[in-house]
Amino acid sequence: MSDKHQQDHHKMEHEAMDHSKMEHGSMDHGSMDHSMHMGNLKQKFFISLILAIPIILLSPMMGVTLPFQFSFNGSDWVVLILASILFFYGGMPFLQGAKMELQGKNPAMMTLISLGISVSYFYSVYAFIANNLLHTQNHVMDFFWELATLILIMLLGHWIEMNAVSNASNALQKMAELLPGTANVLDEEGNTTEVALKEVHIGDKIVVKAGGKIPTDGIIINGQTTVNESMVTGEAKDVSKKEQDKVIGGSINGSGTISVDVTGTGESGYLSQVMALVSSAQQEKSKVESLSDKVAKLLFYVALAVGILAFIIWLVVTKDMNIALERMVTVFIIACPHALGLAIPLATARSTSLGAQNGLLVKNRQALEVAKKVDVVMMDKTGTLTEGNFAVSAFKSFSTDYTENDVLEYMGALEKDSSHPLSVGVLKKLEVLNLTTPAATDTSTIPGVGIEGTIEHQTVKIVSVAYLTKKGISYDQQLFSELSTKGNSVSFLLVNDKNIGLVAQGDQIKPEAKTMIQALKDQNIKPVMLTGDNQQAAAAVAQQLGIDDVHAELLPEDKEKLVKE
Repeated sequence: MSDKHQQDHHKMEHEAMDHSKMEHGSMDHGSMDHSMHMGNLKQKFFISLILAIPIILLSPMMGVTLPFQFSFNGSDWVVLILASILFFYGGMPFLQGAKMELQGKNPAMMTLISLGISVSYFYSVYAFIANNLLHTQNHVMDFFWELATLILIMLLGHWIEMNAVSNASNALQKMAELLPGTANVLDEEGNTTEVALKEVHIGDKIVVKAGGKIPTDGIIINGQTTVNESMVTGEAKDVSKKEQDKVIGGSINGSGTISVDVTGTGESGYLSQVMALVSSAQQEKSKVESLSDKVAKLLFYVALAVGILAFIIWLVVTKDMNIALERMVTVFIIACPHALGLAIPLATARSTSLGAQNGLLVKNRQALEVAKKVDVVMMDKTGTLTEGNFAVSAFKSFSTDYTENDVLEYMGALEKDSSHPLSVGVLKKLEVLNLTTPAATDTSTIPGVGIEGTIEHQTVKIVSVAYLTKKGISYDQQLFSELSTKGNSVSFLLVNDKNIGLVAQGDQIKPEAKTMIQALKDQNIKPVMLTGDNQQAAAAVAQQLGIDDVHAELLPEDKEKLVKE
């Protein structure tokens, strides 16, 4: 659902819609524990850095003392204690990940990292015992320096990657914000009480005022109105609603006040079901195995084989167990992918950053790996190809007594205090043209029709084509058909019940949309439009952009079904 949300974002208070417990996205790096949040990784990295600095300063690298290193009596004990804490604290995410990989009989990146840090730690403990407690004749080389740097680099890589991926927009949170925090519940005596949304139950009666958010699914039991469902269904045009019609929680009530019998709230609500679909799609594991895991899996088996082979060969040649063990451990440590641990996350971070700068949010790094195989791109219309905002596309006068500007000004006078999306479009147009509105008095909504009021002692109304047809008032049917076919909402202006003009408002195509569609075609990628909007509006936009495959009047679950197909 990529429709632009113009409404105020309220914190959703419904207990059944607590999405803080949901797992969002599949930020998997091998089988790393998904409970490891970005904040925990950041904390682990900096604490591990504090532990690692003394180790790096006090212990040699592969037996070679670097210029900045020093030692003192007891420094070996300091290194051992710090390295032990670092191994079990900083290395725990990798050890847990390796356990999950091995349980799934699928050793990959986590297993390879765990192999490297484990053999370096335990062999170094053996070296410490041999050198400091047993005082063996030949000094045994330790790998505490390698242990510290390996854990630091891997933690840094995972933190960078999770930080980059988590910058993607949270679709579930945005959907949750569509619902208001309270509802006006109607009691048996006809009084209304504002209560928290979590206290509203199926069977309750609620009142939704003009311009307000509809808090729950339900059936209208009193009143008529128009409802903007674009943020839920993608339908750009307002939908007329009367008694016994269904309404969806999260949509915006239009010009009429309605009473609603609650049929769905919380997990039973339509919006909650859509959110469940999105959550399910986010958590579904990709069938494409990560490139880094493929490399790590191969490298794990190669390192294991070469390490064992090295041990056997050196044992046969030297007849010295210490030398053979030292060579095997060296192979395991060298095989552990310091570079791979940073290369993949840095590439992901840079790619997602560049994508975000160009309006492309990447939730899963595997999407980057399979992007080169894409041959179809499916997209919504409202808010993706179009601006998602209604704007005046045409305004006409049918009377010699009124200019086109007069028509716009009269409409603006009636709509000045309205929060209806179409009113906003008219008022914006007046502001752009620097026009002023006459004074309007006695303004009121006509349920399911529009607005009426008095301007300069004349009765003025803003009405729909259905009202004209019902009252037998003539209008230019060809012009109306031409404008509505382009996806416009058309409002007529009546002065003393005489049709004097109209204003058409439509969703404007984004300037870069056509360039994007053409760029896809140039790469032999087929663009497909999936929209909840009406067939006429969808066809009009598709024709202007050059999209041949169009699916209109879809609900979110219909879109999901088409994507799966």
